[in-house]
Amino acid sequence: MGPTPPGAQSASPSPTFGDVPSTSRHLLLVRHGQSAWNAENRWQGQADPPLSELGEQQAGEAAERLAGLGFTCVVSSDLQRARRTADILAAPLGLPVGVDPDLREIDVGDWQGLTRPEIEAGWPGALADWSEGRSESPPGGETRTHLVERAQAALARAAAAASPGDRVLLVSHGALVRHLDRVLGLQPHPIENLGGRWYESDADGRLIPGETVSLADPEERTLSPSI
Repeated sequence: MGPTPPGAQSASPSPTFGDVPSTSRHLLLVRHGQSAWNAENRWQGQADPPLSELGEQQAGEAAERLAGLGFTCVVSSDLQRARRTADILAAPLGLPVGVDPDLREIDVGDWQGLTRPEIEAGWPGALADWSEGRSESPPGGETRTHLVERAQAALARAAAAASPGDRVLLVSHGALVRHLDRVLGLQPHPIENLGGRWYESDADGRLIPGETVSLADPEERTLSPSI
């Protein structure tokens, strides 16, 4: 059983946007369930470990919370921890899962597969520089700028394929959600497994951030390394 992350919210999976026009598309972007490497506190990046047993359970619990909310489409990262999460979430909705590689996690380069202590030992101070926004990329990895550009492109494609008023579920990764928040002017915060955020895409294609959501059971939430 994983600890409940500090400050984790139990926001309703259904968005409340006040006077958002009916021409908008509603996008729910969530992080995958706990993976085997999450459980070992290893940085994954674009490595492809499967969900852990707990991650499968988290996804099943999240699927119950999403049933009946009127989703019309499910799109996933092509990495198996996200794709398996999406398959579990989509099953009770009766929807197929589309795949968009631009929803992949950031490439963490030389840090892939390492734990935080191993990164600290090999690159003293570099992890703090990365986490606090003073460096653009992990050593040998992808830049934040490129990550956000492809994330925005993926959400724009999902919105363009939807009809006004549709709800689209996107399953991705923690760093992608966090850095998208940053570029939209929000305070970045840790994203627990099956945590995420609602967005609106308006008639002009502008992305408007909404509520945060925590879909895993409070007793089973895990705040594991998001990349």
